[in-house]
Amino acid sequence: MSAPLIQTPTSEKKRVKVYELKNNDWFDRGTGFCTGRSVDVGGGSEEAKIFVESEDEPERLLLETKIGKDDGYQKQQETLIVWTEQGGIDMALSFQEAEGCAAIWEFVSEVQQRLLALGPDDALSDDAMDTFASNPLVLPQPEIGNLEDIEHAMRSVASTPQGRDALAKFVIGEDYIRKLIPLVEMAEDLESLKDLHMLCNIMKMLILLNDSQIVDHIVNESVVFGVIGALEYDPDFPNHKANHRKYLKNHSRYKEVVKIADTAITQKIHATWRLTYLKDVVLARILDDPTFGVLNSLIFFNQVDIMSHLQSNPSYLEELFGIIDSPTVELKRKKDAVGFIQSCCAIAKSLQAPARANLYTVFINYGLLRVITFAILNKEASLRVAGTDILVAMIDHDPGMVRAYILKSIGENKTPLTDTLIELLLVESDLGVKAQAADAIKVLLEPAQQPPQAQAQAQAQAQAQAQAQSQTQSQAQSQAQAQAQAQAQAQDAMSRSGELPPKLRSNAVPNPQTESYIQHFYEHSAKKLFKPLKDLETRHNLNDLTFNDVQLFSHLVEIIVYLSRTHQMRSRYYIFSENLVSRVAQLLSSPQKHLKLTALKFFRSCIGLQDEAYNTHFIQHNHFAPILNIVYSTMPRDNLLNSACLELFETIRHQGIKPIIEHLALVHSARLKEITYVDTFQNILHRWEQMNQPPPTMDQDMTLFSNDAEAVRTPERRRNVNGNRWQGMKEMDAAEQAYFDTSDEEEDVDSPVSKKAKTSGAARTNGLAPSPMLKPLVDYPDDDEDPLESLPTHPMAKTTSQPNKLSPSPMLQTPPPERLSEKRRREDDDDEDELGKLSTISKRRNSGSSPSPLGGNSSAGNNVLRRKKGFFASKDKDTTSADGSNAGEPKRKIAISLGGAAKTPPAANSGP
Repeated sequence: MSAPLIQTPTSEKKRVKVYELKNNDWFDRGTGFCTGRSVDVGGGSEEAKIFVESEDEPERLLLETKIGKDDGYQKQQETLIVWTEQGGIDMALSFQEAEGCAAIWEFVSEVQQRLLALGPDDALSDDAMDTFASNPLVLPQPEIGNLEDIEHAMRSVASTPQGRDALAKFVIGEDYIRKLIPLVEMAEDLESLKDLHMLCNIMKMLILLNDSQIVDHIVNESVVFGVIGALEYDPDFPNHKANHRKYLKNHSRYKEVVKIADTAITQKIHATWRLTYLKDVVLARILDDPTFGVLNSLIFFNQVDIMSHLQSNPSYLEELFGIIDSPTVELKRKKDAVGFIQSCCAIAKSLQAPARANLYTVFINYGLLRVITFAILNKEASLRVAGTDILVAMIDHDPGMVRAYILKSIGENKTPLTDTLIELLLVESDLGVKAQAADAIKVLLEPAQQPPQAQAQAQAQAQAQAQAQSQTQSQAQSQAQAQAQAQAQAQDAMSRSGELPPKLRSNAVPNPQTESYIQHFYEHSAKKLFKPLKDLETRHNLNDLTFNDVQLFSHLVEIIVYLSRTHQMRSRYYIFSENLVSRVAQLLSSPQKHLKLTALKFFRSCIGLQDEAYNTHFIQHNHFAPILNIVYSTMPRDNLLNSACLELFETIRHQGIKPIIEHLALVHSARLKEITYVDTFQNILHRWEQMNQPPPTMDQDMTLFSNDAEAVRTPERRRNVNGNRWQGMKEMDAAEQAYFDTSDEEEDVDSPVSKKAKTSGAARTNGLAPSPMLKPLVDYPDDDEDPLESLPTHPMAKTTSQPNKLSPSPMLQTPPPERLSEKRRREDDDDEDELGKLSTISKRRNSGSSPSPLGGNSSAGNNVLRRKKGFFASKDKDTTSADGSNAGEPKRKIAISLGGAAKTPPAANSGP
């Protein structure tokens, strides 16, 4: 090598035990010291090896192994490294310490990474790959006496990828399998069960080599029976023998309806059958994923070749499909032809989409749908099953193709395939065929969309027509807005009905062909389909329903549920016009529980649509009565039928469908009250009571601080500013309006300013006079200051003020000396808390204030805003008259003695 394998090889010795796997048991080869080193092998190359020197004899090596990139080294637990040698021998190193194991594992990992980076052309990799090239693999001669040696040699070589490749090349090159075939007959003649078991193991190992050439060689006519014969003697079941050869030799299972001239295609057909039998029967228990993939690949490519040959042979197809149309051909041959076409359609499911589409197109051109019609209408049950299977396979591939054929038949006044399916559904006794027919009808009625190319062309044509018709830009904009609105409504309707997934709603363009087919179905075919359901109207008892009738009604209700979801408008009109809802409700009285569940599914689906038309129809015809009867008959058992009914009513309550809730509460109230084992019906009644409660009035929506006096007042509307109400402001309640419409009650009653302000209270706005001569207010105390401390508390302050005229005084702006002493006295008073002080001050203020202009006590409402103003009115603003006569004069302050208020009743200080 030009570059070293590792930069720093580990040379520290680690104590370890060496194990070798022999006969499924680990053999201890001794204890020694392990090291990992790079050894120069000459020519500038080196090899990474692991050495284990014996602990007792340091000169003896217990192990010397070269590290390769494909040796499958594994680290298990913390002290164990396991790998496989080039010769297929499993080895293991068990370290005494986890650190030693980690060091050797790091060395192995680094060497393997570098080997992978060097590529396959490196000298070390060449040595690993060319091991079998220098020493060609040779197996013992295929004889009875050498079977044990052959099995052991193959097992040893097949343990490595290089060994499997070499073994596969040897077996193909030497035709080794063909040489082993005579040994099977010899062992059977000798009745040597041991030799037969070894031959079975040898054949298994050859198949599990995952070589496509070997598998393809095994299924040849001259080899397959010998291989299958050896596989009949499985050593895992020594007392049993299979009969695979007898089954494969039965030529009656291969029916050639029309002679295939190409022998290669015939061989591929036989080989495909044998491969399928090997995969599904013989090797089903021992197959691994790689072998399973090889078998599937061979089967797939054979099927592609077979289908390609049939499509490219017009004479063969004409003869094949002509068998069905010929009146002289016997029924048995027609059955074989239908079976052959059914097998071709089953094979087509595994083909790629283009190849499958091409096959169906060719078959339809030669009359495939005529074959389906013939098979479905035949009296033979096997033919009906085959015809239904072919139709379902076609519908799964492309339902539009079948719709096009049906529309073509309608245009030619022929019986459409839809009517044939409906007749099959109504008269078929086989449950599987009946279910397939119902599914086919639903798939054909699916609202398919146009292909992307057709959608693009339709949109381009629509845009061109819109541009040609639009004369002005305004007309084009209005048209676009109308289209957008219509599209939004359609999308909303589809979203509620669940017709289309959200991803397809914006680009959904209906297919005109599908619309024509659906329209024809509702006009002609639907009456025939739902006729058995309509006939229930004349029956008053459903106890005599047969098993086939029950299955038919179940499928019909399932189709109605499907139509109500996919064709909401069309199906709703048809269901109401034919009164199918009443017929479905009639099935709720049948004795079969699964039929009741199917009928309940219809009602639950309609409730989920949230369609008012269905809700109104249910209410008008009282369809909830039979559902309540089921609840009564099944309660209180927690079975599926009872739970389905409860879930329906719970959905009604949860969605809040008011008409249905009102109907249940008014018509079935007594019955709902009797069902108490669940709270669903009590919640429905409670929900109805909540819906019928009157809305709250303004008298009920009172604030926390409102009282009866304010509640009975008629609130005035907020006064307008400049003739208009303030934008963005809410209307005031009665307490706030009264607060802003009244004057300050703490003013001196003898003051003419005060009297004049009260008489002009109606002309005030928000408590401010309209005079433009407003003066600055007095200085406010800091926010951190106690509001009670800001009030003057000297008892003589009230008597020293002038009654008629207020003049500015420096004493009003400076706290008097008594204020400090009063503050100290209040702080020393521990018997009275803050809430008591507020209550005492409020009582003193109320007893000493004058009546409000409204004729009542202005403080009777105890409003928060008014109480705050009562405390701070003497210092927050100047009081001016309405005409501005005393504008600019500061309002005199009122001194309140807290101590006196606490000792004197409020009535003693009342008065002017």
